[in-house]
Amino acid sequence: MTSMRNGETNRPGRDLRLDLFRGLANWAIFLDHIPNNAVAWLTTRNYGFSDAADIFVFISGYTAAFVYERRMAIQGILAGTALLLRRVWQLYVAHILLFVFYAVAIGYVAQRGHSHLLDEFNVAGLIEQPVATLSQGLLLKFKPLNLDVLPLYIVIMAGFPPLLILMRRAPDLALGASFIVYLSARFFGWNFSAYPSGGWYFNPFAWQLLFAMGAWAALGGRTRVQALARSRAVLVASIAFVAFAFVVTFAVRFGITGFLPAGLIDVFDPNDKTNLAPYRVVHLLALAVIVVRLLPKDSSILHSALLKPAIVCGKRSLEVFCVGIFLSFIGHFILDMYSNGLVTQIALSAVGISLMTAVAFYRTWSRTLDAPSANATRPAGHQAEQEAVT
Repeated sequence: MTSMRNGETNRPGRDLRLDLFRGLANWAIFLDHIPNNAVAWLTTRNYGFSDAADIFVFISGYTAAFVYERRMAIQGILAGTALLLRRVWQLYVAHILLFVFYAVAIGYVAQRGHSHLLDEFNVAGLIEQPVATLSQGLLLKFKPLNLDVLPLYIVIMAGFPPLLILMRRAPDLALGASFIVYLSARFFGWNFSAYPSGGWYFNPFAWQLLFAMGAWAALGGRTRVQALARSRAVLVASIAFVAFAFVVTFAVRFGITGFLPAGLIDVFDPNDKTNLAPYRVVHLLALAVIVVRLLPKDSSILHSALLKPAIVCGKRSLEVFCVGIFLSFIGHFILDMYSNGLVTQIALSAVGISLMTAVAFYRTWSRTLDAPSANATRPAGHQAEQEAVT
């Protein structure tokens, strides 16, 4: 097997495709958060119903189940749950730090003649009612623009222990329970409240389904449906649906929907991202089927230098995500205040992705400096497990 012949990440169960697409998703989220950015046309949101957020949540569920199920098997359910909740705390701290730096940066720029940014980035409340707004921010109810994904991840991970415990015993039953919660949220309008009004942009009751599907796939579901996923009929159906999504998305984006059947556009426009419309889930699964067929787990291209930056960014996902969110604000500010030319857009996108990649490589290197003698004595799979959840 190619992955066994190469030195990096050759441990059982490791799938570099997860790191690759999680890294690409982080890049796409950064590009998509910069408005009027021509480079963002390279991201998947322009060519189908699902986008980088769907990929990120699905892969996060896969890696979380992969890591913490093993921890529960080795150290017991209580210890595994404690480790999972410790990870939730780390995510929460990362979000609060990002929240503070993000708000301070926006406030600093706004005070220098760009006060419209306070409303544009939804931080005006910090000026008008700082104590109440900060308190709601600590409760994850108040979120500046583009700071929605990490709170979603925190909430889903916090509720993951009981689902994981059930999934270890009865994975299909656990996935069924997740699906019932998803349907109930869509039918009854369940969502978390946001501050000062409304609900969460990413409804946790709906988006937990993608996380649960990723976890289910990691704990044996992928193997059970492998024959179905590799069938020619499923592949053809997946390609057909992806092509259909491409046509509909393009037609809506460019306002040329006249050639489509009457009423069809109303089903897909607007694209219900908040409550995770079913066609987003189907689109993501169709893409997964195609990727699995085109890019096998043991493909030598996964070890190529060309893909290594994205793979490393996938391994250091939390740090890269936080840096990308902050850089997207800087990119937004530069394009809005100084120059929005195509060359500037390309340069900002390239510099941003380069900085995210540099952070990922630095964090990978810096982790090797932590107690090297202790790392040398750890089980072979320990480092891979730690990388999988970062």
